Amino acid sequence: MATRGPLQVERLDATFGARVTGIDLRELDDTAFQQLHDLWLDAALLIFPDQHLTDDEQVRFAGRFGRLDFKIAALSNVLSDGSVRPDDKDDEVIAILRGNMGWHADSTYMPVQAKGAVFTARVVPPSGGQTGWADMRAAYQALDAETRTRIHGLSAFHSLYYSQGELGHKPKDDADKGPDDYSGYGFHNQPPPLRPLVKIHPETGRPSLLIGRHAFGIPGLSQTESRRLLQELMEFACQPPRTHHHHWTPGDAVLWDNRCLLHQATPWDMAEPRVMMHSRIAGNRPSERARPAPHLMPQSP
Repeated sequence: MATRGPLQVERLDATFGARVTGIDLRELDDTAFQQLHDLWLDAALLIFPDQHLTDDEQVRFAGRFGRLDFKIAALSNVLSDGSVRPDDKDDEVIAILRGNMGWHADSTYMPVQAKGAVFTARVVPPSGGQTGWADMRAAYQALDAETRTRIHGLSAFHSLYYSQGELGHKPKDDADKGPDDYSGYGFHNQPPPLRPLVKIHPETGRPSLLIGRHAFGIPGLSQTESRRLLQELMEFACQPPRTHHHHWTPGDAVLWDNRCLLHQATPWDMAEPRVMMHSRIAGNRPSERARPAPHLMPQSP
């Protein structure tokens, strides 16, 4: 355990991440917040046990890191009447929850990728339902020289239509949606953004892999070659010691850097409720905006 001013910091048994105690996220002064921000840039994942933030408190904390893509949203298998959703393959929210079990970074399919996120646990199942993160900085550093040379200058398209389509999920039309259906975030009519396979972090300058389940269609490669390369990179990258899975307790809060980590949910018995609250920190346009390249666009995935 290391102490930085008011912060008590225990590094995780991985290439990244830290458990932070001894602070109340509702009462951070400017000095403590700056220490926390610096630690976040270094560790990329911060876990805060026993915080029990309300919605408003979570939004205020997340908002200190920048503008929010959305203030707060539930990632939950619980309906508005309090009952648990049937585990139905035709239920859009269940389809999204199952999709989130694949390694991904948030909003790579949007014109501007998210900077980070604050996630809190409200209701957790008795087993399963952990969240995992994978360090794409360490993954890039661990690549052999031949692979680094091969991927230098390559890019991939990112699409939620593609990643959910791989699971057989076709989004509903807005006219068919009910109050408990998926909001539709990510299903847009813009060209899929093209993002480099190697991303340079805008604040630390460190390179990392930018891959994940939303990535497809590398220009210059055949569909088979593209799929194989992306799969090989994922299988290599998302391995210990570059991964950490957190076992949730109600009241836990986490903060992660979406510019250098992938994350995933892990399966649980969906007859059991799981309620997590997500605040998404918007990316800065100069560094996180991707320009679509229509002349390079692949055929519809």
